[in-house]
Amino acid sequence: MLELKKPAVAGTLESSDIQISMAPNPGKGIEIELDSVVKMQFGDSILATVRRLLEEFEIAEARISLNDKGAIDAVIAARMQTVICRAAEIGYNWAKEDPHAR
Repeated sequence: MLELKKPAVAGTLESSDIQISMAPNPGKGIEIELDSVVKMQFGDSILATVRRLLEEFEIAEARISLNDKGAIDAVIAARMQTVICRAAEIGYNWAKEDPHAR
């Protein structure tokens, strides 16, 4: 299980992007808050992408805030990977490693 060490942020509040804030949440499991301009149409898909990345990185305790401005799935996944690495204080060589090979 990957342990988050500090709060972190990835992404911007620009159109077609998503800003994700993540913080440790010891003993409280996963808490996700979603604010999205496309929540009615794509909220379930956004949350599924977030949960998939949490599972892949084996994160069981985190508080996550998503402020979506219409990001596509690939952008959401990239922002999640970045915020996880920042919060867990782990490095990652994106050019040489497959983020899904764990």
